[in-house]
Amino acid sequence: MGIEFNKSSLKKISIFTLVMINVIAVDNLRSLTIGAQFGTALVFFYVLAALLFFIPTILVTAELATGWPTIGGVYIWVREAFGPRWGFLTIWLQWIYNVVWYPTIFAFMAGVSAYLIHPELATNKVYMLSFILSAFWLATFINFFGVHISSWLSTIGALVGTILPMVLIAILGITWMYLGKPLQISFTPRSFFPNLANLENLAFFTNILFGLMGMEMSAVHAEDVENPTKNYPRALLIASVIILTTLVLACLAITIVVPLKELSLVSGLIDAFRIFFRAYHMEWFIPIIAGLIILGSLSGASAWIIGPARGLHIACQESGLPYFFQKLNKRNMPVGILLIQGIIVTGLCMLFVVMPTINSGYWVLSNLTAQLALLFYILFFATAIRLRYKYPNIKRAFKIPGGKIGMWMVSGTGIITCLIAIFIGFIPPTQIAIGTVYTYEAILIVGIVFFCVIPFLLTVNLKKLWE
Repeated sequence: MGIEFNKSSLKKISIFTLVMINVIAVDNLRSLTIGAQFGTALVFFYVLAALLFFIPTILVTAELATGWPTIGGVYIWVREAFGPRWGFLTIWLQWIYNVVWYPTIFAFMAGVSAYLIHPELATNKVYMLSFILSAFWLATFINFFGVHISSWLSTIGALVGTILPMVLIAILGITWMYLGKPLQISFTPRSFFPNLANLENLAFFTNILFGLMGMEMSAVHAEDVENPTKNYPRALLIASVIILTTLVLACLAITIVVPLKELSLVSGLIDAFRIFFRAYHMEWFIPIIAGLIILGSLSGASAWIIGPARGLHIACQESGLPYFFQKLNKRNMPVGILLIQGIIVTGLCMLFVVMPTINSGYWVLSNLTAQLALLFYILFFATAIRLRYKYPNIKRAFKIPGGKIGMWMVSGTGIITCLIAIFIGFIPPTQIAIGTVYTYEAILIVGIVFFCVIPFLLTVNLKKLWE
C-alpha cells in the first residue's frame, strides 16, 4: 500500500524552524530537576552523556536523514535495514515510550500551574489528574490542524517558553554567585565527580540520557525542509549546542538555591525561580515565568505528540492494519493514532492516583519511559551499521567519517551506553520513596514486557502480508 500524504499542499520548513523544533523536542524543562539531583556532579554526567550518547545520536541522525530524507523517519530507516517487521517494532517503541512519557510532562506543567492558583495543589491528586488530562487532550487537538500549526507553536514555545526560562534561570544563578549569596552545593574539583558509594543514585543517569533524546524525531519532517541535505545537518549542530549549554547552566542554577533533600521532581524548577525572585524582590514575576514555562512545556509536548504518530501511521499503512489506524484528516494528520494514544495516556494517568505520592508516580513513569526509549535507540544505532553495509552507494550529504570502522565506533558506543543505562535503571534511587526494590523492578519489567509484546503479536499476525 502506498503512502498518501499530499505533499503539494505542504510548505517548506525553514532551518530556523527546524532548529526550534529540535530544541523544543529535546531541551525540555522537565529534565532539569532530574539532572539537578546530581548536584555539581551533573556537569560530569552531562559531558559523559554527550560523548557516549548525544553526539553519536546526532551523527547517526544526520547521516540517515540526509541519505533517506523522506516522511517516516526512523521507521523508513529500520525497514530498509532489517525489513518491515523490525521497522514496525522500532516505530512502535518510539511511539509507545512517548505515550508513557506524556503524563510526566503534563504533570510537570500541572505542578508549575499550581503556583498560579494554590501551591499545595501540586500534591493534590484530583487537581493533578484533571490538569494533566485537560492539557494533554488540548495539545492533541492542536495537532489536528496540521504540522505547520504544530511547528509554529514549537517555534514560539522554544523561544519564550523554554529557551527564555532556561537562560533567565542561568543568569539568575550566575548573579546569585557573583553577589556571594549562600550556595546549597560546593564548587570544588572533587565535587564535579560523582560519589559512587551509593550506586542507587546512578538511576538518575538513565533519565539524563532520556533528557538528551529526540534529535531523530524531526527526521519525519526532513522532506519538508528547504534543501534538506544541507540544512538538516546544520540545524542539528546548532540545536545541539543550544541544548547542552542551556541544560547544564539551568540545572546548576537550580542546585545552588534548592537543597537536594527538598528538590521535587515535579515543582523543583518553579521552586528555584521562587527563591531567586524573592531574594531579588521580584515576586510579581513568578506568575509570568510560570505561564511561560507552561507554554514551553505544552509546545514541546505538542511537537512530540505528532512526530512519532506520523511515523507509526506510515507503518500502519504499509502493514495493512485496520482503517482506523490509517485514518487521516483533510490536513494529513493521523487522527486515528492520535485518538488511540490519547486513550492510552488517559489510562496511564491513573498511576498518579494509585501510587503513594505524585513524586513516586512521576518517577516510575519517567523511568519506564527511559527504558523503552533505550530499547528503541539500540535498534536505531544497529540500523546505521546495517545500512552502511547494505546500501554503501546511497548518497549521503553527511557521512560519519572513518568508513565502516568509524560507523562501528560511533554506533557501537551508543549501543553499549544504552545497555549499561538499562541495567542502571533497575536500581531505585534513594531520594524517592517508591516501595520495595522487588516491587519497583516488577513494575518496570511488567511494563516493558507488556508494551513490547503488543507489536510482537501484531508482527506475527501480519507475517503473511510482509511475505
